[in-house]
Amino acid sequence: MAASTATAPTDRIDVFWDSGMLNHNSGNGVFDTGMDPGFLDVLEKHPENSDRVKNMVSILKRGPISPYISWLPGRPALLSELLSFHSSEYINELVEADRDGGKMLCAGTFLNPGSWDASLLAAGTTLSAMKHVLDGHGKISYALVRPPGHHAQPTQADGYCFLNNAGLAVQLALNSGCAKVAVIDIDVHYGNGTAEGFYRSDKVLTTSLHMNHGSWGPSHPQNGSVDELGEAEGFGYNLNIPLPNGTGDRGYRHAMTELVVPAIQKFEPEMMVLVIGQDSSAFDPNGRQCLTMEGYQEIGRIVRSLADRHCSGRLLIVQEGGYHVTYSAYCLHATLEGVLNLPTSLLSDPIAYYPEDEALAVEVIKSIKKFQKDNVPFLKGA
Repeated sequence: MAASTATAPTDRIDVFWDSGMLNHNSGNGVFDTGMDPGFLDVLEKHPENSDRVKNMVSILKRGPISPYISWLPGRPALLSELLSFHSSEYINELVEADRDGGKMLCAGTFLNPGSWDASLLAAGTTLSAMKHVLDGHGKISYALVRPPGHHAQPTQADGYCFLNNAGLAVQLALNSGCAKVAVIDIDVHYGNGTAEGFYRSDKVLTTSLHMNHGSWGPSHPQNGSVDELGEAEGFGYNLNIPLPNGTGDRGYRHAMTELVVPAIQKFEPEMMVLVIGQDSSAFDPNGRQCLTMEGYQEIGRIVRSLADRHCSGRLLIVQEGGYHVTYSAYCLHATLEGVLNLPTSLLSDPIAYYPEDEALAVEVIKSIKKFQKDNVPFLKGA
């Protein structure tokens, strides 16, 4: 661990958290299936389990970044607040599923006793984190929440997600007078739910850097491909960056500088939302993108510079995936170090070295850049 200075921090991140979110029990089985085949002595916890978030909380409370962190309480969302993003029919389905004792809503996505209350806390806590920034009480808020949300679409659950926490926060910003909001999603999976919610809007730029996984069934019909650009007034305001497996730190940095930065600069948002998932790491069981702490730190630094330049420093960070119980916490620490723009790393990488070759990623990014310049009206000439 690198030595930290004794001077008081001049910057901070306001973390919104409520331990009630730990009460969502996603079960045990073979990975995320909930299945017991009968011939395994040891079944594993569902990857989206409370342990991963407990470590995220503890590293921020007791790790070297702790002097830069302030803690604020979360709250449950009101049902009426959920209707700004989700349909009443879908919310009623979730309420009924909870009343009936639970339900598997789609593959890997289990609403069990305690899950609905945790979901309401995740949504309300994210709304509180956004309002904190909008009201001028802080510049940078982090909604440390679970269950995750970016796959939840207006009318259905998907990919461990019930309510779209980030989407609700974006809509709150729009309703509060923000003319334009930018979303940068670095979770290893396509932020399809957030994209779907604003697919016809030119007021929200949704940008997603993800593994090139395509659709995974009825709950996730979107492919996350470059040609899913939005519709009607929103055409060109959904930018997908599907990256090859193993893209790594240098490849992600190249994608950020070549694709994300120019798009944000042209869009000129008034509010920035960074959707983070540590499942893009080199050691995550649910991804193959090979980011290390260094890569996450650089992404955090780039996003902070964009927020400072275009949004008067206003930035909301929303937690999504990240399933390696220990390394996800380290990668979170690194991301927030980058957001704080600290001159030196506070925490060394415990499993740092991972060989990478960004050559394929560079070629893919070059192809995506050409496609966007040819097809996205607001990026022509960027």
